[in-house]
Amino acid sequence: MSAVLAEIDSFWQIAVVVLTVALAVLLFVERRKLQLSREVVSRLRGERDTTAQRQVELEDKIKAERQTLFNSMVEGVVLLDRNDRILLVNQSLEKQFALSIDVRGQSLIEAFRRPELAQLLARLEPERKVLSCELEVGGAEARYFEVSAATVFNREGRPQGAIFVFHDLTRIRQLENTRREFVANVSHELRTPLSLIKGYVETLMDGAINDPDLSVKFLQTIERHSNRLTNLIEDLLTISRLESGQVTLQMKAIPLRPFASSLITELNTRARERGTTIVNEIPEQLTGRADPDRLEQVFVNLVENAIKYGRPKGSVTVKGRTVNGHVELCVADDGPGIPSEARERVFERFYRVDKARSRDAGGTGLGLAIVKHIVQSHGGKVWVESDPGHGAQFYFTLPV
Repeated sequence: MSAVLAEIDSFWQIAVVVLTVALAVLLFVERRKLQLSREVVSRLRGERDTTAQRQVELEDKIKAERQTLFNSMVEGVVLLDRNDRILLVNQSLEKQFALSIDVRGQSLIEAFRRPELAQLLARLEPERKVLSCELEVGGAEARYFEVSAATVFNREGRPQGAIFVFHDLTRIRQLENTRREFVANVSHELRTPLSLIKGYVETLMDGAINDPDLSVKFLQTIERHSNRLTNLIEDLLTISRLESGQVTLQMKAIPLRPFASSLITELNTRARERGTTIVNEIPEQLTGRADPDRLEQVFVNLVENAIKYGRPKGSVTVKGRTVNGHVELCVADDGPGIPSEARERVFERFYRVDKARSRDAGGTGLGLAIVKHIVQSHGGKVWVESDPGHGAQFYFTLPV
């Protein structure tokens, strides 16, 4: 009996050992599985984070490339999201509207205070096509824009936002205004002498030609206005050639004092009619590089103006010096001077400080415009300094 009990006890001991070993093995396996699961989860999380980081980097790269593309455009660009909030503006638009704050997240009306843009946006969804409108922005100088707008769709064809492109039309409008003013001025300048010539011709034909004294007087008037028309047309052709680049400059080194002296000799007859003295104060050794024919036009225009508009029995002085590697020449008179509001405009075509006096003196209104174009074609600059009652000084520069 005791032997049986001993065997049973030994069996249970063996069973306990086996069970203990089995449990230990099972626990090891489960721990190993748990460790492996954790490693897999950790690896998956790492891959997920890496993928998310790559996605963020890719989105940032796309945004940067898109911003770079938009910033390289001359036109202003505004991109809206699906909630009609500003998602992006480029640098050109910031300059066009002088935006000093970040307008992203704002609506068009909040950012620009222009109801025309909000109205254009409201028309986009129902019409579903590219729309446009013109926009005038006030300020010190008015600016004009053509605004084109279109809806942006995703791959499924659903609206995802909108894009607005601002084309700056300011330069075009300015050129159109300049052209209209030019045509109006030319028409006016031509109409006046033509009307006078026609009137005198009709009077002669009606019988005045039989009166020798009267006919001579009328013919002299016709000749004077014919010469004015000829001068006007020649000046128009000169400006046209200068602006179109058809004039080729024959640059030469010119001793300026003898050059000015020869022109002053030719102009002395006109100067004596008004009792004007022309003084040449250009230094003997001063030399400049210029086209002699074009430089003669500049000198003659400036000196003739000084004689016409200077003080009767006054003086005109021609001076020169070297400044900062350039030759600076000046024609000064002792006349009534030029008002401050007219100084910036005297070089415009057909601009006259005193319109009646200029026409009576036979001017075309184009002399100073020609001077400006010739000096600029030489790489120089031209300007005027004047105090009312103390004459005017016209300066221009030439290469040494």
